[in-house]
Amino acid sequence: MTSDRRHSRPAQRPGVRPGVRPGVGMWRRAAAGIAVALSLVLGTALGTGLGTGLGTSLLAPATADAPAPVVGSRGIGDSYFPLDGNGGIDVQHYDVSNRYDFASGTLRGRTVLTLRATQNLKSFNLDLLLTPTAVSVGGTKAKFRKDGKHELVITPATPLKAGRTVKVVVRHTGVPAKLSYRGKKNFVADKQEVVAVNEPHMAPWWFAANDHPSDKATFTVAVNVPKGKQAISNGVLKSKKVSGKRVTWTWGSKDPMATYLAFFVAGDYTIERGRTDGLPWLNAVSKKLPAKQQKRALKLLRRSVSVIRTLEKDLGPYPYGVTGGVSVGFDLGFALETQTRPVYWPLSGHESDVVVHELAHQWFGDDVSIDRWSDIWLNEGFASFMEYRYAERRGEKAAGNAMLEDYHRWTAASDDLWKVRIGAPGAGKVFDQAVYARGGMAVQALRNRIGEKAFATLLRTWLARHAGGNASVGEFTALAEQVSGQDLGAFFEAWLYAPNRPARTAANGFVVTG
Repeated sequence: MTSDRRHSRPAQRPGVRPGVRPGVGMWRRAAAGIAVALSLVLGTALGTGLGTGLGTSLLAPATADAPAPVVGSRGIGDSYFPLDGNGGIDVQHYDVSNRYDFASGTLRGRTVLTLRATQNLKSFNLDLLLTPTAVSVGGTKAKFRKDGKHELVITPATPLKAGRTVKVVVRHTGVPAKLSYRGKKNFVADKQEVVAVNEPHMAPWWFAANDHPSDKATFTVAVNVPKGKQAISNGVLKSKKVSGKRVTWTWGSKDPMATYLAFFVAGDYTIERGRTDGLPWLNAVSKKLPAKQQKRALKLLRRSVSVIRTLEKDLGPYPYGVTGGVSVGFDLGFALETQTRPVYWPLSGHESDVVVHELAHQWFGDDVSIDRWSDIWLNEGFASFMEYRYAERRGEKAAGNAMLEDYHRWTAASDDLWKVRIGAPGAGKVFDQAVYARGGMAVQALRNRIGEKAFATLLRTWLARHAGGNASVGEFTALAEQVSGQDLGAFFEAWLYAPNRPARTAANGFVVTG
């Protein structure tokens, strides 16, 4: 779903988009079996050879003492998007290598997935919109077929044994800009530039994936384009190799990443590299933009390290070893917190709040990722709040309370903003304005309710406890009660689940005097 990310603090009345979705009560989802085991992710060799990998000794039929092999499920169990992700597998590393042709829009290449079977599997699924042309498992050819446009069903020559790790190689081809899923054509391209960036769905347009935030993995991304073009992705540039009239740009990300946060753009870019306050950065701006706009965009992006250092005062150390940003030539209508290097619409140089928002996501959403898409408040509410907290750090006193009061004062009780239950908004409202606006208000109200000291402890504890993994709204509300020593059930019900405007009371986190 394309998300509308044009953020600004309300001058008078906050604008909202209409929408209503039946809510659910307070709940807590057990995270066991869902979060990625970081020791497996970081301990796996990042092999990149096509068709090579772990031998067939890792493939084994069931024994008399083991469960019979089963068919892996078509989805990971997210009620909002039932086909997202797949059952029975845990991907530890993606090695994606693609060749892109600007004239025809054709993308062809392969994905090597280093994955661990979590069940004895006679077949398993991956998410892929492209056309598969060949598949191997553990170096041996495997049977494969598409089940609808989104599901790739793979049947290895020998069933996979639970607990063992194997390499799966999928070759694929297609014209991604012509492909759609759930009514969206998320791959944006013309004959000059291509942008593979979107949320919550983007990966299947350009690589075979276990496409759900709860299965995070490390990445290597190689993009082959005509010589003279640039290709940019997450992490650090590992190599740039020219062969004849083509060049391959290879990027690597050593930290676990959700699949929707992986990206690539390719085209003609003005690129700047540097190191500020010890942190390396790379910024890129599309040459499709006017020269003056390119300069303004680059000037804004150069502030990324400064923004990060300010955010660290509240959130703790920046999770990654590199930063930067990309301003593309397409008016996407949104910016996205692609890990280590956010991607923005054509920046004019005046979008400081947006840069703060997307960099705050490097903690809320990227490092600590959501368990299920119903937990989206943990991403957008906190990134929205940090825009105002950053303004306070920069000298705008009480910006957070001003935001809370302004939205509450200028948004009528009958407004649709209050009808969205942001703690479980429904698939159609995952990126509703209420998740951002009411979400940011809820965080500020919590800050008021439990006090500065407890709030600061809560943020640091939350981010440290779940670093590199996944978490749910239920886990956050439980930790908030534990840290504050308060019963916050009614507070969270009012802000996250009740379909009406919270009363302006101290219990709901408002500063009430007199």
